[in-house]
Order: sequence, then C-alpha cells, then structure tokens
Amino acid sequence: MAEETGMSVANASQHLQTLRAARLVETRRVGVSIYYRLAGEQVSTLWLQLRACGEAHLAEIDQLVSTFLQDRTSFRPVTVNELREAMQEERVVLLDVRPMPEYQAGHLPQARSIPVTELEARLSELPKEREIVAYCRGPYCVFADEAVSLLRTLGYTAHRLEEGVAEWRQLGLPIVM
Repeated sequence: MAEETGMSVANASQHLQTLRAARLVETRRVGVSIYYRLAGEQVSTLWLQLRACGEAHLAEIDQLVSTFLQDRTSFRPVTVNELREAMQEERVVLLDVRPMPEYQAGHLPQARSIPVTELEARLSELPKEREIVAYCRGPYCVFADEAVSLLRTLGYTAHRLEEGVAEWRQLGLPIVM
C-alpha cells in the first residue's frame, strides 16, 4: 500500500493501525507479513456514502476532477446497465486493469485481468473486432482511462466503466472471488 500511495511504509502502517483501532479493517498475519482487509461490507458502503456526500457538498471535488482527469472528456463512460446488456449479447470484452491482487480479491463476472502496467505487452490477448470495456477502482481511478487511451491509440474500440467493484457490489450485483 505504501508504494501504491507514495507514502513511507511507516506512514502507511500508522494509517492502517488507526483504521484497525477503529475496527474498519481486520488483519491476518502470515509469517512476518500482515494482510489487511475491510472489516465488512458496511465499511465499503460507508466509503461510498462519504464520497457521495463530499461530491454533493464540496465544490473542490469538481475542481480536482477537472484538473486531474481532464483527458477523460473524450471517454464517455459505459453505464452498468449498458455493460450488462452488452455482456449478455457477448458484444464486449470486460477488462479489469487493476493490479492482480485486487482482481483476485474480487472482480466483476466475466472480467479478464490485465493490469494496466502489463497491457501493452499483452495486447495479443485482446480481440480487435470486439469492443473493450475497462474498469478499475471506481470513478476517480485513472487506470481505466490509461487503458482506454492506449487501446484507442492502437485501433481498438474501447470505453471505460465509471463504476468499480465497490459500486457494482453496492448495486447488489455479483462479484467473483
């Protein structure tokens, strides 16, 4: 986590210990490693509600989104309903571009895992004749944007799913573990 967030290990550890003290995460020790996970589905729901509250009440969030996600305007996101329909009709390839441990912890049904860092090297695994829908951690994650940008540059028809696993789960839709 420290590497993903750009924090020192000590700082990330302090944050995780605070979350554990608040009983928002649980731990599992394997040898000298400690693995953290959310304490339950309510924690995920709390995060989504907190984010929605911030979006509704803080103008700064819109400003941050427009500053850091400015290339996104050309990527009309696919809705959950559009994706589900396209998947039933087998018109799309669903691509999970998160790191492999996140995919293994839970992913959308029928999703292929190709982390964005491996995408260019694994393009041969993707059919050019089908539309590709990439997803990552949710509306503020840029992995799907990076994947769509690369794929479009190389001639693929690609879109991003705005929602991530947490939003999908909150809608009551199945997650593959």
